[in-house]
Amino acid sequence: MPALRLALHFVRREVRNRYLGSFSGGLWALLQPLIQLAVYSLVFIYVFRAPVPGGANAPGYVPFLVMGLWPWNAFADAVGRATTVIQDNAALIGKVALPREVLVFATVMATFLVQAVGFCVITIALSLFGVSIDFLGLPLALATFAQLAVLALGFALLFAAVQVFVRDLAAALPQLLMLWMFASPVFYARASLPERYQGWLDWNPLTHYTETFRAALLDMGSISATGSLAALGVAIVALALGRLCFRRLEPHFEDFL
Repeated sequence: MPALRLALHFVRREVRNRYLGSFSGGLWALLQPLIQLAVYSLVFIYVFRAPVPGGANAPGYVPFLVMGLWPWNAFADAVGRATTVIQDNAALIGKVALPREVLVFATVMATFLVQAVGFCVITIALSLFGVSIDFLGLPLALATFAQLAVLALGFALLFAAVQVFVRDLAAALPQLLMLWMFASPVFYARASLPERYQGWLDWNPLTHYTETFRAALLDMGSISATGSLAALGVAIVALALGRLCFRRLEPHFEDFL
């Protein structure tokens, strides 16, 4: 249990440090998703006039985008922040004996907690604006969100360990994540791709999460039991490999920090 208490302490510390000194404090976690919703509505509906995936009965492009973009934002933000966490806490690591994995875990979990608050706020806002949200699918969406956190933690452990030795990773990661985002069905539906390319999306581990959120909360598409089990397997394997690489490289951290 001491390890659990230590992990929770660092999660609280991470959340507190994000808003410490800001004018709005933790209120920003509620305001940011609403501001993003307003910006997306303006840009995609009135500027780009994006077509609505799913036809005439679809809930609209903004709800479609929100349900795909929020899981992606949580994943990308968590991985991006956690990649430099060992390097950023070099002084702490040199003074205090603690499991270094806790620092990565705290960063990922704090990010997902903040993003979960934002997701719930924006889902309620969509409902208030007349979007038909299936709240019975919310438990499935949150369970999927938790599974995505496991996947993100696996990548975060790997990247945080490699970043100690290859400092260019943090600079290249935003571009790599941007490419990954456009290779995922965040801004578009699978059906909008030529049929011969649609199957390639199944090889992208983020496809499951965007499509599951849309199916669970917007009734857009269906949820495959086989696909869900495969995504769970990928998340577990990613976490196992991330921990393995992290623990193999961890004894050499202090030599390069």
